[in-house]
Amino acid sequence: MAEFDFISQYRDTFVTYLKDKVQWQEPENLYEPIRYILDLGGKRMRPVLTLMTADMYGAKVEDALDAALAVEMFHNFSLVHDDIMDDAPLRRGKITVHEKWDINTGILSGDAMLILSYQFFEEYPAELYLELTKLFSKTALEVCEGQQYDVDFETRDDVTIPEYIKMIEYKTSVLVAAAMKMGALVANAPQKDADAIYEFGRNLGIAFQLQDDYLDAFGDPKTFGKQVGGDIMENKKTYLYLKALEKATKDDQDGLLHLYSIKPADADAKVEAVKTIFKESGAVDETKQAIENYTQKAFDVLDTLDLPAPKKQLLQAFGEALMNRTV
Repeated sequence: MAEFDFISQYRDTFVTYLKDKVQWQEPENLYEPIRYILDLGGKRMRPVLTLMTADMYGAKVEDALDAALAVEMFHNFSLVHDDIMDDAPLRRGKITVHEKWDINTGILSGDAMLILSYQFFEEYPAELYLELTKLFSKTALEVCEGQQYDVDFETRDDVTIPEYIKMIEYKTSVLVAAAMKMGALVANAPQKDADAIYEFGRNLGIAFQLQDDYLDAFGDPKTFGKQVGGDIMENKKTYLYLKALEKATKDDQDGLLHLYSIKPADADAKVEAVKTIFKESGAVDETKQAIENYTQKAFDVLDTLDLPAPKKQLLQAFGEALMNRTV
């Protein structure tokens, strides 16, 4: 993702606060895995969005730090538990929590992270606390629902594109949307703007995940940060896959279904064969078009916001950078 000075400033402010605020205590085997996953870093996109939105609506960035911390802690909790469910060996290029310790530690440390997320909201006045925690609880439950849809899809051969979009909306984009709305709530923005900024984040989050699907198959291994072709090796029914099944010739449909039913010794050959079907069926072009459509839906929301033009342009530039990323 192209970097902006203001994004790196928000990120630096957030990371400094994270290190100061989260105090590590006993028992070490509960808190050390939490420190480990948080120290792995990542893009910190969600807390940056909380701080950025609060700042745009005139709040002090410092006032949004606890909400940003809650969002980031929850996001990392979900990664720890997702990695256990997926039996994933690596996260951000490093060994996962349950592999480095054990599954029980991963479960318990994840549980503690979820509880810590809620504690960070306790710094806010009662009325704002209620607004933030209501939004947070709704979002957290939706993330769980999205994860369950994802698990269910692994054993289903009749997943539709609307179902897939709903799954990625719940699993990924609602947390992006909530992160932005929390910033607006902390800044006491008009309710219509808080709702609209949620829609901006929701649509951008869907576009972000579709871009992730595309990069998983066609990204540059040097910059992507994950194993390119991983979704294909795991037979994940991504947007690319569903569009290819919809658009491909009968022979290619049969070939794709066969390839997604096997785990051959030569995984690279399978990945290349699947990618060829993705390209020839038009699924790649359809996926790029969907990314553009959801990004545009996000940008359309900007017209309704009660913000000066330069601030809207910053949000648009952020969205464009997200869609042009290679990582």
